[in-house]
Order: sequence, then C-alpha cells, then structure tokens
Amino acid sequence: MRLLFLCTGNYYRSRFAEELWQHLESKAPSGWRAESRGLFVGQGLANVGPISPYARHALGVEGVRLSEPVRPPRQVENDDFAGCSHIVAMSESEHRGMVQSLFPAWASVVEYWNIEDVGACPVQTAMKELSMRVCELRLRLGRAR
Repeated sequence: MRLLFLCTGNYYRSRFAEELWQHLESKAPSGWRAESRGLFVGQGLANVGPISPYARHALGVEGVRLSEPVRPPRQVENDDFAGCSHIVAMSESEHRGMVQSLFPAWASVVEYWNIEDVGACPVQTAMKELSMRVCELRLRLGRAR
C-alpha cells in the first residue's frame, strides 16, 4: 500500500517523513511504502540542494542514511493522489487551502497534521513532533491492514 506525505516544497517536512518512514519500514515492515511530494515546489527556488539541511540533520540523529544521490523535490500530480491509500499533509493551516484549490476532489480525503514550517515553528520542535507522528501513523496503519 502507498502512503503520500505532502508539504509545500517537498524539501523539509514531507521529505523527513518519507525518509524516516522508509527507514522504519526497513527494520519492521508494515506493508506501506511512503512517498513525498510538494504542493507548490516552485516556491522553493531559493532552496539549496535537494533536501533541507534541517531534515538531513534530523534524519542523521534518527540514524537514517540517505541514499546518494538524494533526489530533488517533486511536485504532486493528480495521479499521485489516485495511487495512494493514505495521504498526509504536514500543516492544516498551510496546506488545506492549497489542496482545496489545486486538487479539490482530494481535500476531504487528506489527513492534515499541524507541523509548521521553518520560521513558524522551531526546527527541533517540528522534527520531534514529526517523528512522533510518523511512528503513531505506522502503528495506526499497521492495525488498519
């Protein structure tokens, strides 16, 4: 089964969630494969490199080694929604409107979390909360199978 994590630029939060999920999956398979995409990747033109240094650092703290080369951010497309069994957007306040505007048929299907972007939430707080939410989601989806 496929899981889709969404954020704005597919650079920080959704990438951390995808990579952490895949790392945990390699240790204890749940049958779910995570992917991540951005709702508005073009907004991140000032981003340096393929993944946020904050996400890279937090993944290292979690013991996650990234495969090199690290892929660049990816824009979400309608087919990405259709091919997934569960969809999570990182921030309800930031992403619900984007999903409703760009992909209205999917807005009510998406599970919205409240993990805010850099500048709106300290990085350590966001990464700790995101790690906890990913682990909780693994338990919940594992029981739902």
